[in-house]
Amino acid sequence: QVQLVESGGGLVQAGGSLRLSCAASGSIFSINAMGWYRQAPGKQRELVAVWPSGGSIDYADSVKGRFTISRDNAKNTVYLQMNSLKPEDTAVYYCNADVVTLRPLGRRYVYWGQGTQVTVSS
Repeated sequence: QVQLVESGGGLVQAGGSLRLSCAASGSIFSINAMGWYRQAPGKQRELVAVWPSGGSIDYADSVKGRFTISRDNAKNTVYLQMNSLKPEDTAVYYCNADVVTLRPLGRRYVYWGQGTQVTVSS
């Protein structure tokens, strides 16, 4: 089994910063891509940022210049540095990973974390 565990969410004032972390663990052979999505109340889940293994980093237009995704492949961990936060960034943030499993060998799945709440106050 593979698990994704997010951390780092919380309450912050507008203009402040937070750093989210997501660690993947379990029966992992390789990870093709890791990323972050978010879902605000009453809205669809949307892409925030994704770091593929063999492609360019992709950011949502609404976070470009403010958020930075980074990845530590040795630790199977992805981070999201969020600066200049706005109230409209308030959402549950979910980690996502495209994983090839070790047991059973060679199976490809997309896994999701449980989510971490980010609340930005005015």
